[in-house]
Amino acid sequence: MSASRPKGSTIDVDTAQGTFQAYIARPAVFPAPAIVVVQEIFGVNADLRDTCDELARQGYLALSPDLFWRMEPGVDMSDQTEAEWKKGFALYQAFDYDAGVADIAATMQVARTMSGASGKVGLMGYCLGGLMSFIVSLRSGADASVVYYGGGMEKHLHEVHKLDNPLLIHLAEEDEFIPIDTQHAIIHALEGYADAKVFTYPGRSHAFARHRGKHYNKEAAELANRRTATFLETHLR
Repeated sequence: MSASRPKGSTIDVDTAQGTFQAYIARPAVFPAPAIVVVQEIFGVNADLRDTCDELARQGYLALSPDLFWRMEPGVDMSDQTEAEWKKGFALYQAFDYDAGVADIAATMQVARTMSGASGKVGLMGYCLGGLMSFIVSLRSGADASVVYYGGGMEKHLHEVHKLDNPLLIHLAEEDEFIPIDTQHAIIHALEGYADAKVFTYPGRSHAFARHRGKHYNKEAAELANRRTATFLETHLR
């Protein structure tokens, strides 16, 4: 572990239904804008913690809520084995989206008001977390939202008229979970929104930005992450 690596920990997030934990990485300088990083089907795992740590190095207060806490608190898996994929999909299929929206909103409120926070909060999610970030942006809003290959967004395009915050979406053109026709529908639905940008990555598969993931592509991930960094800097500073 590098000496410059932010030291992450967890905090409690209280809701009317109970308390869950969120991983948190703190920057060196405060006050700082916050970013809520929303998990894939593998839980708040090493990949999500790495992402939060990277954001903290960039000067953000980064939090990643445990969205599976109602089913199994503390899920922490990789994408390396069939058993982990099987469990991840089972959790995904049993997941309560409305409860997840409420949990993300609760985490955003904590992030907005905690000591050292500037008051601005962004959303950033991957796969399931990308979909959840998209839904929360439409229903609750954020100061800025970033979606990495959010499967299922097409089911919520009828809500796009409610979008009222800057939105950045990254799509893999060869995504096995988001067909090209679906990608075109997403792009078309957002064409009239000046603060919504969609980038596509030719030849790339789903989860091309997942650290150490099976489909990780360094060139595409670095390009998407540079675009994300510019976007967040523009809208959260």
